[in-house]
Amino acid sequence: MEKKHSVPIELIRSALAATIRQDINIEQLLDEAGLSYLKEMLADPECKNRVSLDDFGVLLRGLWLMLGDESSGFFGRPLKIGTFGMMCHAIITSGNLRRSLLRSARYISLVSDDLSLELKESGTEARLLIHFDNPHQLDESFIVTSIFVIWIRLSCWLIDKPMMLERINFRFAEPAYLDEFPSMFPCRHAFSQSENSVVFSRHLLALPVQQNPETLLPFLSHAPESLLTQFREDDSMTGQVKRLLLNRQGVQTELENMSFEAVADELHMTTHTVRRRLKDEGSSFQEIKDSLRRDRAQRLLDQHDLSIQEIAEQLGFSEAAAFARAFKKWTGFTPGAYREQIQLSAQGIS
Repeated sequence: MEKKHSVPIELIRSALAATIRQDINIEQLLDEAGLSYLKEMLADPECKNRVSLDDFGVLLRGLWLMLGDESSGFFGRPLKIGTFGMMCHAIITSGNLRRSLLRSARYISLVSDDLSLELKESGTEARLLIHFDNPHQLDESFIVTSIFVIWIRLSCWLIDKPMMLERINFRFAEPAYLDEFPSMFPCRHAFSQSENSVVFSRHLLALPVQQNPETLLPFLSHAPESLLTQFREDDSMTGQVKRLLLNRQGVQTELENMSFEAVADELHMTTHTVRRRLKDEGSSFQEIKDSLRRDRAQRLLDQHDLSIQEIAEQLGFSEAAAFARAFKKWTGFTPGAYREQIQLSAQGIS
């Protein structure tokens, strides 16, 4: 089964973790959903088969209806069916993405004691944090990943543009379906971190909401499972170019010297087509390369055996001062302050 139209059985197991805890009859659920074939796959711990996105959506809808809970049983008290829809009605008139995210965070705080969202802005970066208390102490990889998928896809729909992600952090350890993450989130991933957060360009927050109450109605007819079934490849032009460049990160000089023409050639498109599609998505080739450069700077700062001067040289800056100015513009911190913050975070000091 083609990867971009399917999910691994390991993800299905993770999705059912809270249902199994409640001693729900999974076999009955699968029979009623017309997915009896999954019984054998789930019973075999060695099974590595994949499940179509359509069947995944049917399973999620059946699971929520059986539980009366859009959180799939992961929260301390159910999120009643229709919670997501009412939240969308509450944010559709927000005006721009920033107000939409802030309003959605406020809404979630009213309906859940276990989940909260937080939006932080610094320098040229915006950071959306997910705080999940995990009341049942279950494998939280599915529910946290799901929340990221939903909010990122919802944000893209609201502004009618793909979001170029800078990096994403997860508190949970690497899951069994680790290989899916580069397709779902074309950016750097880090696991076993102190927070769940996704970082993206701050300028996206000012983009106007392009949707309205009329376009919301058809959107909600199959949501939120229609968003969750996008556990698949981000096929935007921005995502394709970024994945291609990410594959070059092992050799920095190759990344720095890779021309726009070479990228277009690897994508089997003309430079005109790639440039036009990137522009339509509110992005550019240089912006994508700059985001990777910024991300590499942060990774190098995590390596405490490198001096600021050495990092500046590796990134192609003529002097450390020029790197420091650029880094503060990107993140709101000097390289030294950022490194100190990382050290304090590792020690559990906020």
